[in-house]
Amino acid sequence: MKSRCFIMVLLLCSQVFFSQEKLSIETIYSGAFRPQAMEEFQTLKKSNQYAVLHYDDAQASIQIDLYDFATLKKVATAFDTKNYTRLPPVEAYSFDPTEQLLLLACNIQPIYRHSFKADYFIYDRNKKELTRLTNTPVQEPTFSPDGKQIVFASDNNLFLYNVVSKQTIPLTLDGKKNEIINGICDWVYEEEFSFVKAFDWSLDSKKIAYIRFDERQVPSFAMTVFEKSLYPRVETLKYPKAGEKNATVSVHLYDVDTKTTSAVSLEQYKDFYIPQIQWTKEANVLAAKILNRHQNNLDLLFIDAKTGNTKVILNEKNDKYIDFIDKSSLTFLADNRFIWTSELDGYHHIYIYDKTGKLIRQLTKGNWEITQFYGLDEKNKKIFYQSVENGSLNRDVYSIDLDGKNKKRLSQKTGTHDATFSSDYSYYINSYSSVTTPTVYTLNDAKTGKELQFIETNETLKSRMLSYDLPSKTFFTLKTDAGVSLNAWMIKPKNFVATKKYPVVMYQYSGPGSQMVKNEWLNYNDFWFMHLAEQEYIVVCVDGRGTGFRGETFKKMTYKQLGKYEVEDQIAAAKVLGSYSYIDSSRIGIFGWSFGGFMATNCILKGNDVFKMAIAVAPVTNWRFYDTIYTERYLQTPQENPQGYDDNSPIHFANQLQGKLLLIHGSSDDNVHVQNSMLMMEALIQANKQFDSQIYPDKNHGIYGGMTRIQLYHKMTNFIKESL
Repeated sequence: MKSRCFIMVLLLCSQVFFSQEKLSIETIYSGAFRPQAMEEFQTLKKSNQYAVLHYDDAQASIQIDLYDFATLKKVATAFDTKNYTRLPPVEAYSFDPTEQLLLLACNIQPIYRHSFKADYFIYDRNKKELTRLTNTPVQEPTFSPDGKQIVFASDNNLFLYNVVSKQTIPLTLDGKKNEIINGICDWVYEEEFSFVKAFDWSLDSKKIAYIRFDERQVPSFAMTVFEKSLYPRVETLKYPKAGEKNATVSVHLYDVDTKTTSAVSLEQYKDFYIPQIQWTKEANVLAAKILNRHQNNLDLLFIDAKTGNTKVILNEKNDKYIDFIDKSSLTFLADNRFIWTSELDGYHHIYIYDKTGKLIRQLTKGNWEITQFYGLDEKNKKIFYQSVENGSLNRDVYSIDLDGKNKKRLSQKTGTHDATFSSDYSYYINSYSSVTTPTVYTLNDAKTGKELQFIETNETLKSRMLSYDLPSKTFFTLKTDAGVSLNAWMIKPKNFVATKKYPVVMYQYSGPGSQMVKNEWLNYNDFWFMHLAEQEYIVVCVDGRGTGFRGETFKKMTYKQLGKYEVEDQIAAAKVLGSYSYIDSSRIGIFGWSFGGFMATNCILKGNDVFKMAIAVAPVTNWRFYDTIYTERYLQTPQENPQGYDDNSPIHFANQLQGKLLLIHGSSDDNVHVQNSMLMMEALIQANKQFDSQIYPDKNHGIYGGMTRIQLYHKMTNFIKESL
């Protein structure tokens, strides 16, 4: 009997073993492992509810549903497309302050990384009326605080729409492509300061502040767009490369009642940036951040909208550069005291100042970083934030009182937590994931952090993954021969045998302040790495010096010599890995995208005795070709620091190539121009070096669309198998 049971168990185990599925690139990039999320999730401020966009396949409709924060019960459907069959699919939405009007975005057309234009419709929930905002696509429509008007941008100008009269008037008239932009960021601001809407309503709805960009002196960059036309067209955009002229920026104030505009005098500043404007809690006081071109001197300016007078409330200097880690780094209290985040003590922390700019106290302290400021519960004098206090690989949610006392860790599980709070800060919806746990959404109590109810657990994804028996990603600390300790992860083949010798593919990004080694759920690349592991490769990622969340000293040591220590660390890490008994030191390759492509190219050239193969996707090959804001932040200008540019640009070391190199680029990359790869290719050709390359027609920095990603990852997989 025991023998028969043993045989049955053995047969069952064999069936499980042989039924395990293998990963395929098609499966990965069709989204099979994408976790369920709360689509277009928004917190409503007035009703203490939240809204979610639902796609109802059974009803062939899209709903915007409202839920009560305390119970998670559905309260209402704010909008349902089944009642408006001629309306295009709703892709995004926003509420007015009364929460009775909705702005619906349809037919979204991406412009750059963050920007897009769309067809917008206004829906009145009380009257059940749907009105088109304009007859053409527009950008960034925004309700006034009283909900009576909407500002939007179109063709580089700003317009004001009256919700009651349905009349539109222009706020500006001088907008023109590649010359003047009103209220919308130019390319370099959008890419490097990560915002699009460069205008803001005053709290009393009487004034609109906006930034004007004069691009006329900015050099142009032209891209050929092939499409399927007989004659390709040329797309031209203003792109300030390192050392070249930026747009001239200015701040303007529009008075809604008088319909007049005044310019703010900023004559005391020369060659500067305005990375943020924001009205304070005083209706006539506008705050503006003024950053010098070297990005090491920041003024917080208060502008009196009545008199036009300006006053520096706070000044911050840094001997290297000021880094905007948390984009919501300025929050005003009712009395105009303000919350500020900064690296003043060497780590990114939270500070509170009075309305005159006098420091009241530093609210958080320690050898760890604040990673996000969530908000302020002014009634209970408590703020909420995310940090890496529980290890730089993890993210946790915390609360602390405004007096700096009673700090509390609200999240408990080790991994990555993110929070969205109810308007009264009594509850929050927590998203949690780790390297082994797909994203879980829960309702939590904001006082204690206690989980009150599950919203989404992604059990279906967990079950699907069981049929693949995937290898695991494990974290470790790699210590180089120079004594530098670096965070790393490794993926080994599932059937790993310690006595075998395995080839290694190293993956990295390595850009300033970045982080690839973190304890969160897997992305598409992770599954591709597991696909490589199924084919007997070990994949390793190492975050070298210059990466983030380990303090200012670790991050900013690459200042003025971008690519030096980062490359040294990847080469040193490869040598350490090569000393492991189960790794074949003669078969180590490296892969990276964008900054990671810059790194991969440099590594196979400067580490030609270590790396056998490299894949560089959309690489920067000379920082002289990249934009002002990013490049000069870390290198200053080429005129000031030519050696910092040239000593670490792979284009100057083409003659050192010994291994196999694959260069990949999209021809319509508006970010890292294909010029980088073209001139790298020319340098390799003139050095009489053999290499492989792939250009993706009309594809941008992300290189996607249709079958593009699948073809791309097949190409890279085949190159690895042939070269390593």
